[in-house]
Amino acid sequence: MNETNTPQNRKQGGNPIPGGNNRMNPAKKPRFSIYWLYIALFGVFIAMQFLHFGSQKVEIDRKILEKEMLLAGDVEKIVVINHKEANIYIKEERLKDAKYLKYFKEDDDISAGPHFYMIIASSDAFEEQLEKAQAEIAEENRIYPSYEERKDLWGDMLSWLLPVVLLIALWLFIFRRMTGNVGGNGGIFNVGKSRAQIFDKENTVVKVDFKDVAGLEEAKVEVKEIVDFLKNPKKYTDLGGKIPKGALLVGPPGTGKTLLAKAVAGEANVPFFSMSGSDFVEMFVGVGASRVRDLFKQAKDKAPCIIFIDEIDAIGRARGKNPNFGANDERENTLNQLLTEMDGFATNVGIIILAATNRADILDKALLRAGRFDRQIHVELPDVVERKAIFQVHLRPLKVEQGLDIDFLARQTPGFSGADIANVCNEAALIAARKDKTTVERQDFLDAVDRIVGGLERKNKIITQQEKRTIAYHEAGHATVSWMLEHAHPLLKVTIIPRGRALGAAWYQPEERQITTTEQLFEEMCATLGGRAAEELTFHTISTGALNDLERVTKQAYAMVTYYGMGNQLGNLSFYDSSGQSEYAFTKPYSDKTSEGMDREAFDLVKNAYMRAKEILEQHRDGLAKLAELLLEKEVIFAEDLEKIFGKRPFKKEDDLTSQNVSAPAIH
Repeated sequence: MNETNTPQNRKQGGNPIPGGNNRMNPAKKPRFSIYWLYIALFGVFIAMQFLHFGSQKVEIDRKILEKEMLLAGDVEKIVVINHKEANIYIKEERLKDAKYLKYFKEDDDISAGPHFYMIIASSDAFEEQLEKAQAEIAEENRIYPSYEERKDLWGDMLSWLLPVVLLIALWLFIFRRMTGNVGGNGGIFNVGKSRAQIFDKENTVVKVDFKDVAGLEEAKVEVKEIVDFLKNPKKYTDLGGKIPKGALLVGPPGTGKTLLAKAVAGEANVPFFSMSGSDFVEMFVGVGASRVRDLFKQAKDKAPCIIFIDEIDAIGRARGKNPNFGANDERENTLNQLLTEMDGFATNVGIIILAATNRADILDKALLRAGRFDRQIHVELPDVVERKAIFQVHLRPLKVEQGLDIDFLARQTPGFSGADIANVCNEAALIAARKDKTTVERQDFLDAVDRIVGGLERKNKIITQQEKRTIAYHEAGHATVSWMLEHAHPLLKVTIIPRGRALGAAWYQPEERQITTTEQLFEEMCATLGGRAAEELTFHTISTGALNDLERVTKQAYAMVTYYGMGNQLGNLSFYDSSGQSEYAFTKPYSDKTSEGMDREAFDLVKNAYMRAKEILEQHRDGLAKLAELLLEKEVIFAEDLEKIFGKRPFKKEDDLTSQNVSAPAIH
């Protein structure tokens, strides 16, 4: 069971990018890597160790040495190397014999020797074998081995160097994997370098322009002037004007702040540096300030240019007075460096800073002063006219039915941001494809809004008959009270089909007003409490289904008393802190007695609203019962069903959509 669903109570989505992919990636030039040279040298080193360059000696068996070479008198000398290898030299005149030539190739140089070799177990055993083999040979013709000790320089180096090289290589591999994201492409050694993405003629090209930004006409006027100054500076400098140092885009999430910055990048035709506020601060001390310096150094080299810092509140949060409590020295050092670069002793000529945030209330005052951010551009949620323009942008790639009423779609989505509208269009296309349609129809858009606001339908959720009856009377109570109150939002649709976490829901068409009176707030509270009141009147008991209703009403009552000065006892006092600094305060700006008065007034407001809702339901008890039974029968009812039961709404307004024949679910 759920209360009225309104997009104001919903989290806003991200920023849309119309037209799909807006960046064109140029072909990457091949780069020479020094690591290939290291690999080649290491390969040569290994080859020299295991391959015998310049040596043509052939390994032979001991029997061949004894029976064929020694007895024939062909051996000139035998040299034992390091007591492990016996190198055999054949007399020059005997090398031409066929029995030796068969061991070598025609182009082998065998003049120097050694010509043959054999591996021996020990020098003593080898000498004994030679003596036995030459027992029948005269003493003067016998061959005795000589011994040499040779140092294997390459082998010795490899034996201790290879493990060290492998350990270093393993350490570098692990270290680069751990710190690769910290320092960017240069790893840990470039950790202090700026990670800003550059958009200019030589790099990535941004294809978004002001035509792709719909519904932000006032904001576009502000940034267009900055773009025009960069294109035609003489027009302003002749009159003594100076280029603004910076512009801060402020607004709720999903309203198009980043999209507007992309349009500036596409229109300005100057180098554009894009970076997030969180990119400045890393785990290492001093990295943030170093990256700020490097960013502005690059910007000076490419001036005139624009620097865009998205989510600047990551580093621009107000500095704490007590560094030992709640302060972050690294973030504050980064902010101090940013303040100096933006407007310090050395002036940066030709550099404009754009920044975006949805938490301007927590930014440091020094960052917002003139000379740093000269302009604050507020990007608010779009009105009905702006929503129509945004729909036109996001409907371009869709195959929609002919005659689709975009005005109707704009009226059905009050409080939606540009990102929400983009999501509606995409969801409608998915729903149409799921139903095997060739075009996206109006009903698909309405189903998409249902899906986004309320969640997926859960028709298979197990609900008892008594629970279903309670839900029906609860939702009928909301609908009845809102229908009978002048300032309550006109109802469009009521359902008892579970959606998401809600067991039932009512959709209304809220007025798009800029200010709200006490009567309007009070009657909205009455309509919200209509569900709980209907349960009590009908079943003489209450349920937990009104939890969200009570939460909303309680917050609204306290806001009326403490923020808007609508209480009788407190009068025109407001304890709202627009700077956001009260979140960190230890003491309240009011006394305990005043706090008791706030509680009493909020309690009275909620109590009076509940009594008013019960009075209305008592007066229209028959209509409430008919409406609840109709809900149990149909599960979904619309405004015309309420007209049949209660008659036309007595408080007719020009923009009231309930007079339309809404045959499809029109929700917001």
